[in-house]
Amino acid sequence: MEKLNQLYEGKAKKVFATSDPNYVIVSYKDDATAFNGLKKGTIAGKGEVNNRMSNMLMTMLEKQGIPTHFVKELSSRETLVRKVSIVPLEVIVRNVTAGSLAKRLGVEEGITLKRTVLEYCYKDDALGDPMVNEYHILAMGWTSEETLRKIAEYALRINDILKAYFKGLNIDLIDFKLEFGITSDGQLVLADEISPDTCRFWDSSTHEKLDKDRFRRDLGGVEDAYREMMRRIEGK
Repeated sequence: MEKLNQLYEGKAKKVFATSDPNYVIVSYKDDATAFNGLKKGTIAGKGEVNNRMSNMLMTMLEKQGIPTHFVKELSSRETLVRKVSIVPLEVIVRNVTAGSLAKRLGVEEGITLKRTVLEYCYKDDALGDPMVNEYHILAMGWTSEETLRKIAEYALRINDILKAYFKGLNIDLIDFKLEFGITSDGQLVLADEISPDTCRFWDSSTHEKLDKDRFRRDLGGVEDAYREMMRRIEGK
């Protein structure tokens, strides 16, 4: 399959057309942003970590019945995926208070929630990805009631799988963001990525942050945190 022209460039990835209209190539960048692009920088090697980790985790999820856009890893930074029409929602899955949730509710970080929380944000950088609820989503026609139900079902199932997997690596999955898309034949699939860019990972013993919060909060050791996550996943 031949790589063709660039279709899109986002904050963390570039997307290229291929000779088959049903597939695109995603290329991961080292660029880092936070606070809806207000803070910018570079995390050396981030693209390679995010590409490899996403592919490994999506392969694992596929084996457990979660359909994804992943097709084939092409190189350390590039992956072939199914072309999808992205549902314009960010789905945030929360297990422990952290980040904006802790700030919004006026509580400290690190409180284990009595049940998993699902939040939805409307994907619009200009608006700052505002939080919305099921009523907004259905009233605006961003997706159907059946698709939204399936998104929630998949998100909770993904959380169960990933929480157990990371716990085995002595890592707590605090919260994470998912995106979903619809393929040309109408299938709902997990898209985007699963990485330290989109998840909060804390070491279960030390509570050390092993994710992009180190960049957001100027904690230092950002590259080391990404490499440590990759090391644990690869079992090295």
